[in-house]
Amino acid sequence: MKHSMLWAGALLATTALSPAYAQDSAVTIVLGEEPDLVEPCMATRSNIGRIVLGNISETLTELDVRGDEGLKPRLAESWELVNDNTWRFKLREGVTFSDGSTFDAADVKHSFDRAKSDQITCEISRYYEGIEITPSVVDEHTIDFTTEPAQPILPLLLSLLTIVPSETAIEFTREPVGTGPYVMSNWAPGQSITLERRDDYWGEAPAVSTANYVFRADPSVRAAMVQAGEADIAPSISAIDATTDMDASYPNSETTYLRIDHSVAPLDDKRVREALNIGIDREAFVGTILADGTQVATALNVPTTLGWNADTEARPYDPERAKALLEEAKADGVPVDTEILLVGRTGNFPGATETYEAIQSMLSEVGFNIRLQMVEVAEHEQYYSKPYVQDQPVLVGAQHDNSRGDPVFSMYFKYHSEGRQSGIADVKADDLITRATAATGDERVALWSELFGYLHDEVIADALLFHMVGHARVGNDVEFTPTIATNSQLQLSEIGLK
Repeated sequence: MKHSMLWAGALLATTALSPAYAQDSAVTIVLGEEPDLVEPCMATRSNIGRIVLGNISETLTELDVRGDEGLKPRLAESWELVNDNTWRFKLREGVTFSDGSTFDAADVKHSFDRAKSDQITCEISRYYEGIEITPSVVDEHTIDFTTEPAQPILPLLLSLLTIVPSETAIEFTREPVGTGPYVMSNWAPGQSITLERRDDYWGEAPAVSTANYVFRADPSVRAAMVQAGEADIAPSISAIDATTDMDASYPNSETTYLRIDHSVAPLDDKRVREALNIGIDREAFVGTILADGTQVATALNVPTTLGWNADTEARPYDPERAKALLEEAKADGVPVDTEILLVGRTGNFPGATETYEAIQSMLSEVGFNIRLQMVEVAEHEQYYSKPYVQDQPVLVGAQHDNSRGDPVFSMYFKYHSEGRQSGIADVKADDLITRATAATGDERVALWSELFGYLHDEVIADALLFHMVGHARVGNDVEFTPTIATNSQLQLSEIGLK
């Protein structure tokens, strides 16, 4: 099997502009969350990826979310399956990093080894958990990746590996160096980040010369800034504010859910987890706090994902049964009166605080003892990833983004016993994840489908909430159309100027 496609350079959302016109083309983008880091290996976290991914840092491959090209070359020109367990990538020549150093296979190997290093906790490494992957330099522009078990979609997995120079230290950096079309020229913590277009970028020069990122937690403020011409793009505003011809809705790939830690009482009791699920009136959020078109979730991945199980049905809101389940568990000695901490991430999505406040109220009405705590992204990570806080039971309110279309980007680190953000330890789930990850064709589809149904119906792994709908406001001086990936990545090369 061999893939080889011509790379046409960075995408432009409009016709190419002359260099003279583009020299003084600055845009301002207003985001809801400030990044706590600008580290490339953390770019799969949405607050970082919107700035870094595809702008400062590039990947070997790239999924086409605007057309039908599927997986496209970026820093890799082509790839082929050498044997069942080894993929070979031919790398693009003539590429330099923003520090002037030349891109080669040693940089790719170092980037992967650094991401997987136990000396730092890189966000992108979670997508490679449960797979033994060994990169080997063949020559300056050729690298092999050997996997155990075999990985039929490894080129897609590598669409998340951000490439840094081999000289990059293992510790997190505050001055990212990449092969992308932009370099970070200024970071004023709490205020703004500025990216400047590189003159020596290997690909086609984007229209935007300078991007200023500013941060406002209130979605109404973000919308008003674009309306007033103080910003050009607000990629995430609330449905309530999306009322003008400057606004566009888009089905994003985010699923909102409550991660349940099954290792702590009373959440270790299946009846309690069922009561959590049926004690939330999900339909009440749609068209009120959340946008029309928001879907009630039955899986952590959106319905377009490979192996989606259409037979899995959402549990109906049933507060009386929820109360009865808690009483039954209490009679058996389960400490259902224990305080449960609900942790939400401030600014994670428009209406996040209101959503978690409503959930707290609903669960309290059926008999749970819920305390809500809204935190910023860095503190949220302390609850979201292992080792978990163990002094009390915790529900972590979060969003999971999988725009790649295969559950392999979700299932191990979310649901395997060894997964970094898993709340369960289930032998059958582990087996299904292991087999599905290595499977191909109809077998892969069937195994993922079985896992979706098992997690929802039998394990009651989490309190799944919503498949989200995004809204963006775009100013009159630019052209930009949001996609399913906009919540996690916003490539400046996709912005056109009028």
